[in-house]
Amino acid sequence: MTTDGSGTTGTTGEGRLWGGRFASGPDRAAWDLGRSIHFDARLWPYDLSGSRAHADELRRLDLVTDDDHADIVTALATIEEEFTSGTFAFLDDDEDLHGAVERRLIELCGEAGGRLRAGRSRNDQIVGDLRLYLADTIPVLTEHLRGIQAVLADQAEGAVDWIAPGFTHLQRAQPVTLAHHLLAHAWALDRDIARLADCRMRLLDFSPLGSGAMAGLTLPLDPQRYADALGYTGVGPNSMDTVADRDFAVEFLSATAMLGVHLSRLCEEVVLWASTEFGWCRVGDAFSTGSSIMPQKRNPDVAELVRGKTGRLIGSLVTLLVTLKGLPLTYNRDLQEDKEPVFDAVDTLMLALPAVAGMMASLVFDRERLAGTAAGGFSLATDVAEALVVAGVPFRSAHERVGELVATCEGRGIDITDLTPDELVGTMPELDADQVSSLLDPMGAVHRRSAVQGPAPAAVERQLASLRERLG
Repeated sequence: MTTDGSGTTGTTGEGRLWGGRFASGPDRAAWDLGRSIHFDARLWPYDLSGSRAHADELRRLDLVTDDDHADIVTALATIEEEFTSGTFAFLDDDEDLHGAVERRLIELCGEAGGRLRAGRSRNDQIVGDLRLYLADTIPVLTEHLRGIQAVLADQAEGAVDWIAPGFTHLQRAQPVTLAHHLLAHAWALDRDIARLADCRMRLLDFSPLGSGAMAGLTLPLDPQRYADALGYTGVGPNSMDTVADRDFAVEFLSATAMLGVHLSRLCEEVVLWASTEFGWCRVGDAFSTGSSIMPQKRNPDVAELVRGKTGRLIGSLVTLLVTLKGLPLTYNRDLQEDKEPVFDAVDTLMLALPAVAGMMASLVFDRERLAGTAAGGFSLATDVAEALVVAGVPFRSAHERVGELVATCEGRGIDITDLTPDELVGTMPELDADQVSSLLDPMGAVHRRSAVQGPAPAAVERQLASLRERLG
């Protein structure tokens, strides 16, 4: 006869919430496969909160006595102290968090502890626990993201008028400012914050408690009372959908995957900027590493590691989507696979976000190097074409003529900025000789781009003010 994880046979194990219907317990391999206590234990604060709300509801309906209710509440407080202090003792027979809590509850208050399970199911419990966990986690992630934004704002504030090259296709395109470039990443993170906030709002829309296993309950429990006690705004409208729903977890993982992509793009730029070829910046010693064989190396490993972590974040999203795609309603044990991707995404970000903030704060930029690379690569060609447009030349013709001028300069081994004003006016007679010097100045090009979203120092100051307002 096979046995369960504790060596007992058919009856319900102390830390297992089922068994009476079976002649024997689970095989060891089956038990090990299904056991989830090693990862779902982190949900204990929310499981205990739900248990308190449930105890109150059972008391309201006289399904437990005042004495039993008092014993349950006291035992739950003891369990909370044990979890908080790290002294809660897990047993081999504990299948999951719910079973471990009930087992300990019975140890502390006897038969009263066994009464708490009336009118509840692990199916609605776990949805509620995970929703509340994410609702608490998102503000912590948001605080870290605001920290990175603050660092980017601080770096930008000192570089509002630092000229820098802007790129498309990783080739110099048009001059910008370093501040403008840094703030581009800050605004991408702002969208991540908004996505997480949107996800959190839906997390608390519907309380799942009261849905039971999938068809509600015959006991006259009031789902809205659970919602009110736990901070939800409403109750799930359909018990089957409520216990099967993992959209909220997918939304969270989608938001974190997108966040990972934004972090990876920022880190990729740091890797490029810190290279000898770019030479834009130096990463602080505390966020760099050396080589085991090459003593001269100074590697931007933090940026590379965070860039690599993005694969985990994207993988977590794909893992859950694949798990959900073929499941019939309602609960299926496959849904046990919802938590590890979520926890891994949270843990990955809790490691990555502080490291990114520190790394970005440590960067020391080379202003002269940035300015020296801002004007090359014919980055002012568009300015010349647009000056012709202002003079009345159709842009199609202006584009062709400036393109021919670029080809001529390439043949001579010079840039447009190397032309004398007379040479440029001789080629483009529509231009005013008095404006040519400004036209060929990279900083002048930046100042001309003064629209609200542009790189001109005045525009960047407005962007900084808007970002600072968001940061509080």
